[in-house]
Amino acid sequence: MTRSSIEQEVLGRVLPTDAERSAAQEMGNKLIAAVNEVAGVPAMMTGSVARGTWVRGDKDIDIFMLFPPEISREELQEKGLAAAYAVVEKFSGTSEEKYAEHPYLNAVIEGFDVDLVPCYHVGSTAEMKCAVDRTPFHTRYLLPKIGSLREDVLLLKQFAKGGGVYGSDHMTGGFSGYLCELLILAYGEFSQFMQAASEFRYGEVVDIEKYYADTKETRKKFSEPLIVIDPTDKDRNVAAALTPTRFAEFMELARDYCASPSPLYFVADPPTQMGKTEFAAVLQMRGTSMLAVRMKTPAYVADTVVPQLRKTMESMKAMLIAEDFQVHRAEVSMGAETCLILFELIIARLPAIVLRSGPPVWNHENADRFVEKYLMQEEFAGPWIDEDRYYTEVRRNYTSAESLLSDKQKVLSGSLGRHVRQVMEEDGYEVLEGVDVWSVEFSFFLSAFFARSSHAIRKLRGIKAEQQ
Repeated sequence: MTRSSIEQEVLGRVLPTDAERSAAQEMGNKLIAAVNEVAGVPAMMTGSVARGTWVRGDKDIDIFMLFPPEISREELQEKGLAAAYAVVEKFSGTSEEKYAEHPYLNAVIEGFDVDLVPCYHVGSTAEMKCAVDRTPFHTRYLLPKIGSLREDVLLLKQFAKGGGVYGSDHMTGGFSGYLCELLILAYGEFSQFMQAASEFRYGEVVDIEKYYADTKETRKKFSEPLIVIDPTDKDRNVAAALTPTRFAEFMELARDYCASPSPLYFVADPPTQMGKTEFAAVLQMRGTSMLAVRMKTPAYVADTVVPQLRKTMESMKAMLIAEDFQVHRAEVSMGAETCLILFELIIARLPAIVLRSGPPVWNHENADRFVEKYLMQEEFAGPWIDEDRYYTEVRRNYTSAESLLSDKQKVLSGSLGRHVRQVMEEDGYEVLEGVDVWSVEFSFFLSAFFARSSHAIRKLRGIKAEQQ
């Protein structure tokens, strides 16, 4: 295989060194032996380190502890966490409980970021008792197949990282490492996949094991923009977490890269931070209104909290629109201590009056009811007839978007995320307006909010800047 000069340059940066490979493999073996010792059950290393498809500098090791399927879910959790804590103690590491389908331990051991995950030791994915039982099968499937394509996987991973579309977490909604591996396995080489990706369409299907007779059958079962059938489970789309936005952004990146390759496509855009003075200047220049709802961060992992924040944001946005406040854009951010739901509004203040349209005059029953309702109101004009319909003016419920979002009873009546609602009910929340929205904690988030553009556009700007 002949590599382009760009690919060779990138591989020189992302290929792990022999020392890194050796250290990671040694650490993995020590952890597996420790699980065997403290829990008396087999364990295996999964993920990119196990498959040799990790990018230089990554220090993530996933250890799955394989418990017999006869034990209950409660016993699995209890024994799994006990074993994980014992392993961490054995290596004098530090740890934190996290929760996927059930609790697991995230630890730092000898400089490595280690996930110790209990699962059931089942014979096939058809026998799974929980979703994490599937993960070991991914490694078993790929290990004998991916060896000669590891460099191509690294190129695709780094391309996705450089384009801001890597990561299947809810905040990113992009490509997982396993998805990158399967795409390379399906198309053979990085360059071949990129050419194919530049011509992708919504509903693209990749079915390596040919589980489905044709793409029409597959699209009937799955509705996502990219459908990659899991070779270990024909009922699962590996690309289910990939959002339509990230899918389209990747196609744009692939198309532009194929047209004019550049090393810049493999380099992530550095995050920018916005100071309070700059934030105030941007607000004045844009002439829009900024509002934010800030609350305590729920004590759950991001993949649990972020979708709930987005659900809450959509509920608040619907309330604002229903009261005639025009929302330009909205976004959420989850910080270590607090969360922010941000709204940029075209219209944030309205007059005291609002026009209510009534029924046609000839609709006697409803017309009489409308007149009766507003007959004695003297504050504003009406009711009156315009052509064949009644109208009247009434006092608006909220004259500012800030007053609406500050109405706790109104906000909590909406469809909010469960844990977000709990925090808002128990700890309250605050509504920030204008320059008060800014804080150090969210300075990177606010900068990215205003500098929003597709990553391909940023790459093109960088290429043009280099050429000048």
